[in-house]
Amino acid sequence: MAPTIADAAASPLYEQVRRWPRHKIDVPVRAVIHKPGRTLILDGRGMEMSEGGICLLMDAELGLGDKIELEFTPPYSGKPNSGKPIRVRSEVCNRTEYRYGVKFNPEGEEERSEVARLRQILNPFNEATHGSVGSKRSSSAAAPSTK
Repeated sequence: MAPTIADAAASPLYEQVRRWPRHKIDVPVRAVIHKPGRTLILDGRGMEMSEGGICLLMDAELGLGDKIELEFTPPYSGKPNSGKPIRVRSEVCNRTEYRYGVKFNPEGEEERSEVARLRQILNPFNEATHGSVGSKRSSSAAAPSTK
């Protein structure tokens, strides 16, 4: 049977490279949006998360480059303080309808420590879904066989 267009779309010709692995999640997110003359507080859902940002589903009209402040409680990991909300400044990077790609832009020591805490919380998810980062690097850096 000949391959179809759907088959070609299902198997990309290149591997998508990201700085951090994404994790499918479903967490409530509160966004504080400062507009000229007013401040909006909106609720949405976090759908995917990484150390560098989050994918939001939010009934709002946000533009690329908009600065927003996010507050969310990351998925429970069993680590100390994992149930404590994280607050961080962010920027809208992309949009498809009401789905927003938002990158974290931590400002100040407190927000940087919040993102570091998120990194620790997500670390067990990285190991469970992607294996140990150290083992991946060592296998790709191994010397070729001399047979």
